[in-house]
Amino acid sequence: MSKINTRALCRIAMLAALYVLLNNTIAIKAGNLRITFASLPVVLSALLFGPLESALTALVGEFINQLIGGYGITVTTGLWLIPPAVRGVVIGIAAMALRRTDRPLERRPVLGYVVCVLAALCTTISNTAVIAVDAWVTHYYSRAYVFGELLYRLGSGVLIAVIVATAALPMAVLLRRQGLARA
Repeated sequence: MSKINTRALCRIAMLAALYVLLNNTIAIKAGNLRITFASLPVVLSALLFGPLESALTALVGEFINQLIGGYGITVTTGLWLIPPAVRGVVIGIAAMALRRTDRPLERRPVLGYVVCVLAALCTTISNTAVIAVDAWVTHYYSRAYVFGELLYRLGSGVLIAVIVATAALPMAVLLRRQGLARA
């Protein structure tokens, strides 16, 4: 694990700001499906800098989203920060494992897509757990509410992961080539 220095804090702040921007401005809506590119900075951070910076990017970005999105600070605010960070940790661990090889994760497209989809599934499952805990704590729990759209959420999570991976993998290659990644 690397220590967090000033350069890393600046990267986290910039990518968290991009997370907020992408979540609140660029969204494709079709019925109940809302596709955003908010996870793109988290995925890029995971590929280039590892799980810690990626998780911090997601935590800060989602915290700001919670504040400006009308939710404010509630009893369960901290729980809602976990699912976006899960994506960064899963992808970051895989990227870190391949960092010292001749081909990092972003240069292995099939594995890159598999890891991004796996991370999306983990994110959706952790999001469902947070929904359940939030519903239980705030007294509106029902199985239909918590699990009724689980398959839909899993499917849309996979779709978004494929779209984001399609953008993130080549971007990571270019950023690494420019020397903007950890060795």
